[in-house]
Amino acid sequence: MPLEIFIALRYLKASRRGVFTFLTSIIAVGGIALGVAALIITLAVMSGFHTDIKSKILGVQPHLVILKNNYEPFSEYAAVCGQLLNNKNVKAAAPFVYGQTILRHGQSSTGAAVKGIDTAEEDKLVSLNKIILADKPGPTVIKDGEIILGVELAQNLGVMKGQDVVLMMPGLYAMIPQMKKFRVGALFHSGMYEYDANLAYINLSDAKALMDTKGGVTGVGVSLKDWDNAEAVGRDIQKNLGEGFWVRSWQRMNQNLFAALKLEKIMMFIILALIIIVAAFNIISNLLLLTVEKTKEIGILSALGFSKNSVARIFFFEGLILGLSGTISGIILGCGLSLLLKKYQFVHLPADVYYLDRLPVIILPWDIANVVCAALVITLIASVYPAYQVTKLDPLEAIRYG
Repeated sequence: MPLEIFIALRYLKASRRGVFTFLTSIIAVGGIALGVAALIITLAVMSGFHTDIKSKILGVQPHLVILKNNYEPFSEYAAVCGQLLNNKNVKAAAPFVYGQTILRHGQSSTGAAVKGIDTAEEDKLVSLNKIILADKPGPTVIKDGEIILGVELAQNLGVMKGQDVVLMMPGLYAMIPQMKKFRVGALFHSGMYEYDANLAYINLSDAKALMDTKGGVTGVGVSLKDWDNAEAVGRDIQKNLGEGFWVRSWQRMNQNLFAALKLEKIMMFIILALIIIVAAFNIISNLLLLTVEKTKEIGILSALGFSKNSVARIFFFEGLILGLSGTISGIILGCGLSLLLKKYQFVHLPADVYYLDRLPVIILPWDIANVVCAALVITLIASVYPAYQVTKLDPLEAIRYG
């Protein structure tokens, strides 16, 4: 152990004159611990939000969506799917028909997005069976004349499984709407309020007939082997399909949401780091008080041959030890509270405001590493000024008046 660190530890363990300097040490360590804990908990919640929202979106939305220019239906979707499946990065591809409709049940009516799908093919893209609330396990098949509603959409309409709803689509030139009665075959719960309140599924053949696509489809959904690589794969597919089609990745379709989450996480990190900065001022005051208290000892060390840099390192290491103690305590406190919050889920959220109905918590190693780095950098900066002040003491004056 270097001699400077040994002396710094002795200074921390030694009894001090009065209670004030001891309290400043406790406050400094406690302030850093609280700041680090607050940062870890906040980042764990923000990371949980980001990961949970991403998984919920990909539970309903394919990794890539391929559409015709001007959203026109196209009939060559079988050839497009075959071409896509030849791509080594593509896991599955399935056609769909998509449109905006009005659903009515009794006196209640609401707008909704209706997606016509082949259930078996769609389940290869988004694991549809995992979100459908079925009476018995196994694959769900949407029969002709059946519709699957999001749980919030069903609640808004006041409809239950087995009851009928009327689906209305604009007719030619929006003069005479097309209407068809569907029976609610099942409900689905994705965990994302936006989907649960605004999305319904029907059979692909029903959607083609109702939306008059002339046998074509609105688009093709694509599932990738690596969904993080969707942007690059999308550009490659776009190049192969040509100018008649355009490809959108799940990142691009939700870029505003994820950009907002990223910015919020950065701003919360900066704001809560101010707690650590405030605690760093306590370290500065603590070390300055210690400098005054140990003036005679500093003079003696200088007389024994310690250079000014060696004496300065003693106080620098003491500040670092205080900061490290607070950081370690904060990591233990923050991780402990985060794990409790994750296990017991005693915080509930309004789903229509926050997209989610529970508070997700994920502790990421790089989040903790960022917090530790920030805390130690702030502590190091705070320790520089008191250490510099020590070098300005005259050894003879220190021994005479210490």
